[in-house]
Order: sequence, then structure tokens, then C-alpha cells
Amino acid sequence: MKSLIHLALSLPLLILLTVSVAHATTCLSAARLTGVNVAGAEFNSKRLPGVVFKDYTYPKDSELAYIATQGANVIRLPFRWERLQPEANKPLNEDELKRLKNTVNKAAAQRLCVILDVHNYAEYYGESFEEKPALENAFVDLWKRIAAEFTDPTRTIFGLMNEPAHMPVEQWADLAKRTVKALRDADAPNRIFVGGGSWSGLHDWFKPKGETSNAEEFADLKDPLKRTTLEVHQYADEWYSGTKTDCHPADHFDPRFERISAWAAEHNQQLFLGEFGVATTEECLQVLERMLSLMKGPMWKGWTYWAAGGWWGDYPFALNTNATTPSLQWKLLKDHFYIENPPNPPEPVN
Repeated sequence: MKSLIHLALSLPLLILLTVSVAHATTCLSAARLTGVNVAGAEFNSKRLPGVVFKDYTYPKDSELAYIATQGANVIRLPFRWERLQPEANKPLNEDELKRLKNTVNKAAAQRLCVILDVHNYAEYYGESFEEKPALENAFVDLWKRIAAEFTDPTRTIFGLMNEPAHMPVEQWADLAKRTVKALRDADAPNRIFVGGGSWSGLHDWFKPKGETSNAEEFADLKDPLKRTTLEVHQYADEWYSGTKTDCHPADHFDPRFERISAWAAEHNQQLFLGEFGVATTEECLQVLERMLSLMKGPMWKGWTYWAAGGWWGDYPFALNTNATTPSLQWKLLKDHFYIENPPNPPEPVN
């Protein structure tokens, strides 16, 4: 009888644990994180704070469900610092924080990890970190406040700053390392993604910008938890800007990916391609396939394509979430999404 009572009492806990494991997100456990950016919360940066669902938006439940169904296990969620923290060094805005938390919870229900991406280019209300160095302390304050709210490392990754172009590379590298240390000193356990300086370009990682380069500044990036990854971006057009629909030939990117992969292996760093996107021309789709194929080996943590989201209109890189007429890019992405337990794993190579 006691054993039956014990079993009866244990069943709710067992069920709870089973559900918890079944719906556990993957920010810490997944060997690779592969997915998409879901843009919208960073839109209309000239209207701050702006009106939610008029000037900017957050993903719908149906969008997150569609993305998860395709096989993604992560989304990168760009948002504006000014909306989350309207005054530097002051409390976070409760309404915006709630919107961020709701998105994380909805994503977790779909087993999607969320990269919280401060999409500010090293500016705050149009003032650059270079022009106003006091913003560096404010930036560290912002992340300590975010870390105090998003304490579950299985659900969120901290994407420190998108394309910190409005400050010198060496200044950003110093600030990024200081922010990582401050987060670890505050016992934040989450993964951290550190964007490369300037526009975070993979193609010019080794190119001097002023007196130094990203390769020089980030070779010694360290994290006591070993959970910090370098984020790079790569677009395919002539100037790598992401603003045109033309593409370099696919093999143009082979030596660039090979070089940065070798650098990461040499310096014990890990890479994540946070933004890349192409139009649907035959040449550009070949480039997309090539880029996805080039991110191999333990030095690559994964990638997020730019971009999904319901407000893109006719943006040529956009991924729709319409099962009837899916964007052509989806097919290639689905072929490369990471599967944790593939039904037919490849035979080991001797």
C-alpha cells in the first residue's frame, strides 16, 4: 500500500519532469544553434520609444510555431536599447520588459532558444559611444539589469551589441570584454555572443581598422564559463552591405570562411554567423547553400538567417511564414538546420 501511495504521489512530479524535459530549450544543451532572425522589435529607430504594433512589433505565436516546425532551434531577436531602458542607468521599462519576456516564454514553448540582441550599433538615442564615453558604463549597467531578469540560461543568450560600428574596434573589444567580466562577476550563467567590431564582417575580420583588427583584438577573448562566442555577419553583394540583391560567385566565400575558421581553431574561439541573407536569384541561392556548407567543425556554434518577421513587405531576403507559398530560402535552410538526434546518423569516418 505504501508503495502504491508513494507512486501516486510521485506521478505528478514525474509528469512535470517529463513535460519539462520534453519542452526544454536548447541554449545550453544544443551542440549547434541554427535558426533565423525574427525582426520587428528594432524597427523605426527614429520613433523612440514609438508605439508597439504601430512603429515596431514582436513575433506572433504562429510565426514562432512555423519557424520551429521548419527545424530551427534558435531565433535572434533584435530590439532597441532605448525602448527597454528609456533612461541610461535607470530601471528597465516594465511594459517592454514584459514583451521581451512573453516572447521568450512563447519561444520556449516551441523549444526555441532566444538570442536577445541589442540592435543599437554602439549608439544610444543617436549619440555614439565614441563621442560619449559615459555610455560605456551605461551599457554595462544595461546588461547587468537584463541579466537579473533573464536568469534561465537554457532559454536566453545575451547578444551584447549588433554591429558596434560607431566606436573604434579596440574600444569595443575592451568594452565587450569588460561586459563579459561584469556579467560573470554578477553570476550570470547565460551564453554570451560578442559581435565583432565595426560591422562585424567576416570578410574583413583581418583587415586593420585604424591601428588594429578584429582578429587582433579578439584572439584573447576569455570566459571562465567557456560560454562566450564571437558573432560575425556576412552578406553576399559586391560591398557585403546586405542592401543589394546581387551576389558574388559562391566560391568567392570559400577562402574567407576557411581563413576565419582556421583563426578560430588556432585561438580557441567559437564563431556564430548572426546575419546573412540573399535574394532568390539562382546565383544567390547557390551562395546561400555554399555559406551553409562552409560552417563546419567545432569552431562554428551555428547561425541565424536574416530575416523572418511579418512586417518585411517585399524585402528580397525575407522569409515568410506561409506554409502554402514558403520563401525559396526555406528549403536550403531546412536542409542545414541542426538535428540533435537524427533518425539515420551518418556512419563514422575511420
